[in-house]
Amino acid sequence: MAAEPSAPTTSDSADASASAPNVRSSSDPKTPDADKPGPTGWLKQLPFERLLALSRKQWRPLVVGTLFLLVSSAAGLAYPQAVRWIFDGAFTSRDAATVDNAALAMLGIFVVQGVATALRSYLFTVAGERIVADLRRQLYDHVISQEIGFFDETRTGELVSRLASDTQVLQNTVSVNVSMALRNLATLVGGLALLAWTSPKLTAFMLVIVPPVAMAAVYNGRRIRKYARAAQDALAQASEVAEETIAGIRTVRRFAAEPAERARYGVAVEESFRVAAKRARFGAAFFGITSFAGFAAVALVVWYGGHLVIDGTMTVGDLTSFVLYTLTVAFSLGALGGLWADFMRAAGAAERVFSLLDRTPGIPSGVGDALPSVRGEVRFAGVDFTYPSRPDVQVLKDISLHLPPGEVVALVGPSGGGKSTVGALISRLYDPQRGDVTLDGRDLRELDPAWLRKQVGVVAQEPMLFSATVADNIRYGRPEASDHDVEQAARAANAHDFIVDFPEGYDTKVGERGVRLSGGQKQRVAIARALLKDPRVLILDEATSALDAESEHLVKEALERLMAGRTTLIIAHRLSTVRDAHHVGVIDSGALVEWGDHDTLIAQDGIYHRLVERQFVDA
Repeated sequence: MAAEPSAPTTSDSADASASAPNVRSSSDPKTPDADKPGPTGWLKQLPFERLLALSRKQWRPLVVGTLFLLVSSAAGLAYPQAVRWIFDGAFTSRDAATVDNAALAMLGIFVVQGVATALRSYLFTVAGERIVADLRRQLYDHVISQEIGFFDETRTGELVSRLASDTQVLQNTVSVNVSMALRNLATLVGGLALLAWTSPKLTAFMLVIVPPVAMAAVYNGRRIRKYARAAQDALAQASEVAEETIAGIRTVRRFAAEPAERARYGVAVEESFRVAAKRARFGAAFFGITSFAGFAAVALVVWYGGHLVIDGTMTVGDLTSFVLYTLTVAFSLGALGGLWADFMRAAGAAERVFSLLDRTPGIPSGVGDALPSVRGEVRFAGVDFTYPSRPDVQVLKDISLHLPPGEVVALVGPSGGGKSTVGALISRLYDPQRGDVTLDGRDLRELDPAWLRKQVGVVAQEPMLFSATVADNIRYGRPEASDHDVEQAARAANAHDFIVDFPEGYDTKVGERGVRLSGGQKQRVAIARALLKDPRVLILDEATSALDAESEHLVKEALERLMAGRTTLIIAHRLSTVRDAHHVGVIDSGALVEWGDHDTLIAQDGIYHRLVERQFVDA
């Protein structure tokens, strides 16, 4: 008996897997983080102008919120004047009416300030939430528009981190922080103006301390921004580990690998903590310096102002209002310093988000032609292919293949030969590096990928079901289908009987990845989904290889109905499923080495003959 051929280095089952190493794509040599526009100056390094561009749709609530912000800031700057009147009325003129009127005025100021603050906060917060919700949707739309090669290179946890944690940082920035920054900036400018009007000498004396604080803010802001991005990257890596472990929890449990996964996640979290601690160290030093500077300024003002009161060049009311303005300016300056640190954190997160938004899909949907009718003739002409994530391994070598309309073509051969890759190229999940793949004589690269994929149906060995109802999963390829159409597809797929046995029937939730269904049930739901989609070209990728005899019988019956009148490509290891195919091709190490029908290939005494003989002996 001939020996079983050795498996090549490529893995057919991993042809479209995300387990490939993180190597740059040949179709897009930039990694997501490298796809950001080049800065043209220090301000250009901050991506906030793009956030402002996103906020244009919310200009009405932002403008109204800004008006209330100005009212609130003006009220905050007015009350020290009322305090000045009270102190001068009490200590200088000893006029009780002045004290009473000033106290009532101050109460009115606080009412106006409270109402304006509440409205300002509400308008800015809601507008910010809307801006970030739009950004999240835009980012998600852009992520799922990327070519499959991008997902081969980029881990799921990294993308989830950008959608969740990075946008959360931006959400705080464009809502609460922007409002607080504008309020404190308006208060700072107005406070300085009133300080200069009250006492130019004291103002000049106080401002000596401001430039060093501003320089410290810029320096620490840059460092915080650097560590903020590093912290987000480290957090994303921890999310990747968690996502991978939870998604594969059954494998983890079977290998009792929980301690190893805990250790792996612990290392990732510890790295995230280490970077965050560095960021906190710089932030704490900066906040301590600004806090000291602000209160030192107050102490100097009180000391120097006291001497001016003793000299008679300043009243007690003037000094009191000046101290209040100094405190207001100091608090605003300190708050702006803290907000500057938060903005630098947001800059790091924004860079990660916008670098992904700037990435151009290698195979964009919605671009190309749609044929008026489809016969289903598929041809491969001299196709060479390597996966973008594995550019050093050639998966297909000069493949020429013909799938006549309405006929069944089977591909067999050793594992890792490239069979599943042929199916991936028909769906245009990838483009070949050389040669052409055509549908009815048209190169697939000329056709709209979204339209093309509606013409191609796939039933895989392990079908992907979504955490929704049975009906929703069947209807996935044709959302507008009626309940009657869904039931007819399920009946044709031998799925109706087991579905109606569920307590909730077609409304039964299948669980994540369909875990509440057996392998045969999942296959029949996937077949019903393909039947409802009604494709012209059908790809069956090991559709029965993992089933028991009873399930295989029911699934094969359903597949026969599905294949009727369609161009069908069967990818199989179990040769019992390909005996009746019109044509059988043998792919070995990426090359088409044999072609013919079952009887012809048996007579050739080649690879196909040995595969049949081996399976017969094993049986």
